[in-house]
Amino acid sequence: MSTRRFPGGVLFDLDGTLLDSAPDMLATANRLRGAHALPPMQLAQIRPHVSKGSRAMLAAAFPHLASTDTEAMVPNFLETYLQELGKHGALFDAIERMLAALDADATAWGIVTNKPEYLARELLPQLGWETRCAVLIGGDTLAERKPHPLPLLVAAERLGVAVSDCVYVGDDERDIQAARAAGMPSIAALWGYRQDHEDPAAWGADVLLASPDQLLDPANWP
Repeated sequence: MSTRRFPGGVLFDLDGTLLDSAPDMLATANRLRGAHALPPMQLAQIRPHVSKGSRAMLAAAFPHLASTDTEAMVPNFLETYLQELGKHGALFDAIERMLAALDADATAWGIVTNKPEYLARELLPQLGWETRCAVLIGGDTLAERKPHPLPLLVAAERLGVAVSDCVYVGDDERDIQAARAAGMPSIAALWGYRQDHEDPAAWGADVLLASPDQLLDPANWP
């Protein structure tokens, strides 16, 4: 293990990076499908779409519907998801140990997600993070959301850490685009959610990591 310390501040995406929330999303989608007399879908069918948001998941769950019809279902999806929140998913392996290592190193950390803030905030006490997570910014917290850099810039400011001394960890191309636009080093989390055509090597992240346990070694951080 390297003697190098962790960065001064770390920001994480939530779904697909810290939290394997796909099972919660599957339960949500299947409740909606059941209400339309459709059979359940499988986890593998929705997992690649989770990081793309509710509209992408609805499009996967109801591929026969027009986008205007699935758009109208977004409020119902979010309401149903709130009822399933945290019931089926779990942290990815080694995430809690990694966060404990950041805490022990006095590294401030927080979450920047495109999930609506009220949903992300609902998860914090379930995960025991309500006092540990130093900043939480959702997709509706500010005037802009990822891939715009504003959420990362504001989060670093709230952490009290210079942007260049902060690292953003995310599993979606928008995460890396936001970090690059903010001038913040980034890690692409390859264990997360992505579609078959996506190539993380082309995103421009500073580091690509295959599994969460690699975050335990400060030498793997940019």
